Order: sequence, then C-alpha cells, then structure tokens
Amino acid sequence: MENEQLTIRRAIEGDEAALRSLWTRHAPHIDMVVRRLVGFEPDLAEDIAQEVWIQIFRALPSYRGDSQFSTWAHRIAVNRTLNALRRTKRLAAIETEVEEDSAVVEMDTERSFIAASIESAAAKLSPGARTVFVLHDVEGYTHEEIARELGITSGGSKSQLFKARAKLRKLLAHLIEAPEGRTTRDLEHVTPVC
Repeated sequence: MENEQLTIRRAIEGDEAALRSLWTRHAPHIDMVVRRLVGFEPDLAEDIAQEVWIQIFRALPSYRGDSQFSTWAHRIAVNRTLNALRRTKRLAAIETEVEEDSAVVEMDTERSFIAASIESAAAKLSPGARTVFVLHDVEGYTHEEIARELGITSGGSKSQLFKARAKLRKLLAHLIEAPEGRTTRDLEHVTPVC
C-alpha cells in the first residue's frame, strides 16, 4: 500500500508514468463496474468509463487517503456512471429509438456461455432494477447505501431487487436442469442463493 501512496503522490504531481500505473492497476475493476451498471451497451459503457477515468484523474488532488484508492475510485465510478445513465435516459426520452440487429459471438465453453447468459439477462432488466441488482448483489452495497445513492427509499431498493431477481429467474430458467418430476415452472418459486 505504501508503494501505491507514492504512486498517487507522483500522479498528483503530474507524473504520466504514475497516472498510467494507477490506470493499469485499477482499470479492469472500474471498467467492469461501469459495464455492469450500463448493461448490454458496450459503446456507452466505453464512453462512460473514459469519463470516469477523466473524473478520477481530475479529482486525484482531493484524494485524502481516508480509504483505499480502489474504494475511492470505485465510488467515483458508480456516481459518474449513474449520472451518465440519468443524462442518457433524459436524452433517450427526446430521441426516437432505433432497433438494431446484432450478432453476439459466444465462446465454446460452458462457463462463458453461462456468464454471457447472465450478462444478457441482466441487460434486459429495467434500468432501475439492473442498477439495484448490480449495486446490491454484485458490488455488495446495502439497501441503505443504494437508497442514498439513487435518491430512493430503502424499501424501493428492496422492491427493485425483488423484481430484478424474479425476472432473472425467468430469463435464466433455461440454464437450470429441473430435478426429477419438476418442471422449470415449479422452480420459479425457488429463492436464488445470492
């Protein structure tokens, strides 16, 4: 950690190698957070991730070291992504949506198939449900933290999470092999382990 503090100090002073080092070390996690919150829109996720890194580097002089750099950068990523999604939602209300057919190339392995299926299913959630699902079940935020972050009630967060999990169960039912004598319809009432 002391090495990272030195890197941060050098980055604040404008050392490009230090900035690149921070980006190299933390970009995979930050980019994944952005992609999960955005859903199945890779171009939008890439644009927002760039905005996030610009914000992180601009805010770097305000980093006080009260928390780990990764935690501080993660918070910026979540806030900036949510703000960008709000802005995109306002613009989308004005624009006419154009449907586009696109092919998704799947890897041959079962694991990548399952991961792609989950990503695809999560992308089909409503923006509110997807955001709460990612923040709670993927990123580990509490309902109270989510409520503060999104400007909703804790109960609203719980409700969105319930709806997200219910829809994901339906969307991913084809991945579950039903036990003897049961159909996937019988499994809709099984609570997922999260």
